[in-house]
Amino acid sequence: MRLLLAPMEGLLDDVLRAVLSRIGGYDFAVSEFVRVTDTVLPHRCFRRIVPELIHGSRAVGGMPVRVQLLGSDPQALADNAAHLAALAPAAVDLNFGCPAPTVNRHRGGAVLLDEPELLHAIARAVRKALPPELALTAKMRLGVADKGRALECAQALSDGGVSELVVHARTKAEGYRPPAHWEWVGLIADVVPVPVVANGEVWTREDWLRCRAVSGVADVMLGRGAVSDPFLARRIRTEAVDDELVRAAEWASLLPLLAEFRDRVVAKVVAKHVAGRIKQWCNLLRRRYVQAEALYQDLRPLSALVDIDQVLTRHGAVAVADRMAA
Repeated sequence: MRLLLAPMEGLLDDVLRAVLSRIGGYDFAVSEFVRVTDTVLPHRCFRRIVPELIHGSRAVGGMPVRVQLLGSDPQALADNAAHLAALAPAAVDLNFGCPAPTVNRHRGGAVLLDEPELLHAIARAVRKALPPELALTAKMRLGVADKGRALECAQALSDGGVSELVVHARTKAEGYRPPAHWEWVGLIADVVPVPVVANGEVWTREDWLRCRAVSGVADVMLGRGAVSDPFLARRIRTEAVDDELVRAAEWASLLPLLAEFRDRVVAKVVAKHVAGRIKQWCNLLRRRYVQAEALYQDLRPLSALVDIDQVLTRHGAVAVADRMAA
């Protein structure tokens, strides 16, 4: 069983990966996508989106980070992958899962699932451009508007040289609406010779058990579930009891990491976006922690960092100095 941390544009970036990596439980993470068009990006662009490349392609807690590319031009993706390889990423991943309209309008992400021949051409070109020891993986959905070509797309990627496939068990049209069709993950696993990872609607250990039973696949990629419950990966691995006392202890452990998150956000984003990023995570934490509800309600009307810091301090989110290493 392996647990993977998903990419989530605008949310699960290097800032939040750092915090979740400290908590642990993940075998590796995939970065948010690097958009590829018709030019070879300079190394600084890859490092800006995936700063873990500066530290051996690992987050601060040691979690390896794979770098995800998004685009539709096989040669451009191949050229950029070859250039990226010089930075020694943990692996290179291809994005065929993003449902965002802006991305899809520019022929990126899940919209390409209507073109399995193109998927094969992209995978083949990128695989050929990479050193043989550097893994090539991909993430896909079940289709654009329907699931009719899901198996064909998976086979196209596998035949093209992808060595592992993450399947978000919904179509582009379904977005993030439940349910996730985990049975289709199993159907895909039956027709490709590479490992398949399930993704979608795993919020709890019980969800993971159901996903495993329905799909027959043990490996899972966690996205929104990991953000709302930072200890989810640990809980899946250890079968730990989950009750109010456990949640209270987790929240106490999470408070200094909230402070670290605040510092990393301040260092990364422009001032006007700091409050939004902090409130964004606290809002998602409300799904699991009653303590987060009170914190979020106190933060909700605020925009000035000085006011936000006062609230964080009042709630006990004070950084521990020796945990603030970059």
